[in-house]
Amino acid sequence: MARNTALYFRLVEGKNLPAKDVSGTSDPYCIVKVDNEVVARTATVWRDLNPFWGEEFTLHLPLGFHTLSFYVMDEDTIGHDDVIGKISLSKDLIASHPRGIDSWVNLSRVDPDEEVQGEIYLELHIMQDQYRSTLHCHVLEARDLAPRDISGTSDPFVRIFCNNQTLETTVIKRTRFPRWNEVLEFDLRGIEELDPSDQMISIEVWDWDMVGKNDFLGRVWFPIEPLHKSPAVTGWFRLLPFGNTEEENGGKLGSLRIKVSLSEERILPSLYYQTLIQLLVESVQSPDQSDCNLLALLEEICSAESRQEVAVKLVKIFLGQGLAVTFLDKLNQREVNQTVDPNTLFRSNSLASKCMEQYMKIVGMPFLHEILKPIINRIFEEKRYVELDPCKIDSNRSRRISFKGSMSEHQILESSLETLRGYLRDIIDAILGSVEQCPSGMRLCFKQLHKRVEEKFPGPVYQDVKYAAISGFLFLRFFAPAILTPKLFHLREHHADPRTARSLLLIAKAVQSIGNLGQQLGYGKEQWMSPLHPFIQQSVGRLRDFLDRLIDMESETECGQISRTLFHPSITIKEGFLHKRKAEAVNLVTRFTFKKRYFWLSSQTLSYSKSPDWQVRSSIPVHRICAVERVDENAFQHSNMMQIISQDSEAQGSHIMYIQCKNVNELNQWLSALRKVSLCNQRLLPTYHPGAYRNAHWTCCLQSDRTVRGCSRTHLAVTLGDWSDPLDPDAEAQVLYRHLLLSKDVLRDKYLENTMNAEKPQCKGHSEKGKSIGIDIHCPMIYYIKQYSGPLFCFSYGSILPCKTPVVSH
Repeated sequence: MARNTALYFRLVEGKNLPAKDVSGTSDPYCIVKVDNEVVARTATVWRDLNPFWGEEFTLHLPLGFHTLSFYVMDEDTIGHDDVIGKISLSKDLIASHPRGIDSWVNLSRVDPDEEVQGEIYLELHIMQDQYRSTLHCHVLEARDLAPRDISGTSDPFVRIFCNNQTLETTVIKRTRFPRWNEVLEFDLRGIEELDPSDQMISIEVWDWDMVGKNDFLGRVWFPIEPLHKSPAVTGWFRLLPFGNTEEENGGKLGSLRIKVSLSEERILPSLYYQTLIQLLVESVQSPDQSDCNLLALLEEICSAESRQEVAVKLVKIFLGQGLAVTFLDKLNQREVNQTVDPNTLFRSNSLASKCMEQYMKIVGMPFLHEILKPIINRIFEEKRYVELDPCKIDSNRSRRISFKGSMSEHQILESSLETLRGYLRDIIDAILGSVEQCPSGMRLCFKQLHKRVEEKFPGPVYQDVKYAAISGFLFLRFFAPAILTPKLFHLREHHADPRTARSLLLIAKAVQSIGNLGQQLGYGKEQWMSPLHPFIQQSVGRLRDFLDRLIDMESETECGQISRTLFHPSITIKEGFLHKRKAEAVNLVTRFTFKKRYFWLSSQTLSYSKSPDWQVRSSIPVHRICAVERVDENAFQHSNMMQIISQDSEAQGSHIMYIQCKNVNELNQWLSALRKVSLCNQRLLPTYHPGAYRNAHWTCCLQSDRTVRGCSRTHLAVTLGDWSDPLDPDAEAQVLYRHLLLSKDVLRDKYLENTMNAEKPQCKGHSEKGKSIGIDIHCPMIYYIKQYSGPLFCFSYGSILPCKTPVVSH
């Protein structure tokens, strides 16, 4: 069984942080690490001991993890940043909170001896003869050790304690991936006389320092008694700290409010989910509108907390089946038919509303970026002071360098109105001129929605209802939220500063009013928005014409293509300037080895050129990518670097492209995007070299053979969770099954109360093969829900099991 692990965390805010600067304050930011690898960095909040970040991330970690750590740092313009404190959460601790962690946690002091990482490869076995027992410890290699020296490497050696004996390996200089291949022997005579706690072998890794004391890199230990009973102990072992010596300091270092949750799914083989997928497809394709189908059942059992997750998985399942528009039409038709007052249509967070919202985010995100990103970037760069509410005007914030002094309140209002009109004009023009750019799936979905609403609410009196239904999704749930919080839609790397945030809020309010067809103008409490009303009313008329053109499509059916990718090959998933290292730049000065290039990533190619407008492009086919990994800082003395390893069509050799990103967040975003599009490639590598091949050796493991096997594991499926996640029908079906499982009692009471005296069918799906995956097959009475056209799951002594074969009667 495969494992699907998703880790969600949100850094909300900090409080009572200590002052690290001479000004009596700090400039805090947070670094987030998963098993000592930096996965995120928040923005810096300047001169604030109670900072607010509000930044959230989701990570897909198929191989699991051990520790999630938050480090609070104080940014310094000169010199190294100061460490304020840290919070470490083990995987076991997070998993013990099924509903997640949402609390204030005190910061602890950072102890260098606790900051260990990496693994060591060992072979342990005991040799016995008539005279004595000898423990042979074969120390082969280690990988991903913590860097302790200023060069970004370490000088590691191993020190082993056993039976009052101490032996050491040689020191390997300047590497985090040492290879010793040494055998150390220990005489075990008399070990049984020692205290039981001392009857063990302790293996410690240290960084050798010429001056001062050596630095601790981690340890592993094994009791001797089990080694007598096993032929040998061999493998990679995770290095651990001496012990948990962290101190909370009674809150003296301040605290963080964090939200963390862990989702782990065991994914069965595909055949176990075929019945569930089949029932979902049948519930959509069937003309029956009754409540006796699986889609209606899911809608019934969804809680407010689970509706978002269920909506995402349903949309992705039907995208994979090529039935997303049909599925949404089915949900929307149910919602429209159940609505009595047209003013309440799609105003609640129903499953239909959530599914439409998620569909637009998944399919329409490149479209959104194309329309809004240039204008959003300009708003962030200009940082203009904009305010229409007289009660909130601050003349000091609008002060300009002039002989006339600061602006009056009237001047501020006039300037703000002019600025907002300019921004709104550009945004509305971009949206209303985007008919051809809008994805065909979204247009078809809106066309069918228009038809359903018109059938339910015919006549001139309801003329605007069909327009409001579409604009409610497109403007109120898509464009307006993206304008208000660009970071959540990946339009910006960080949240807006207060001045820019206010501008975005006023723009979003106006866009919402346009999306509401101006129906609430003049009735709200915010009468100070009235100077924008003429522009809003003018835009409403243009909006109706735009929506008519948007749904003017000849096609009535969607494409039925099944694929793991979401986007057409021509759609750009990610783009931007990066620094590419020249292929043969060994003898060049470091600052001349990297050239700024503009990169485009689609589902088929990674291409680049000198500028966005440059006609000549070089490219790498995505299907030739074998690995996308980080590069050690000491390889080129640069941080935030990645490597793209690809093979030519004949697979005769590999090519490595080294790329530098501007910060760790951009690095993680590109790593994630490239891994997602290459996830199903045929020739993915299990290992790689984190260093570079320079001066006739690899800088990471010091091996001279250029073709030697990589010294570190690849992170093929470690990605950031976002709208570009590839389709995975098994994982998505497992989530839906989990929600059904959680509602088993409700389902049993409601759907089986009238069938207890019916025939007792036998499930052939839970045969002896079920034992291999831990399923309890001893079930004398198995029932299934008769209302369904086929079996979904079996009720067996309080458990619901996915069924892979039809249920038949005795």
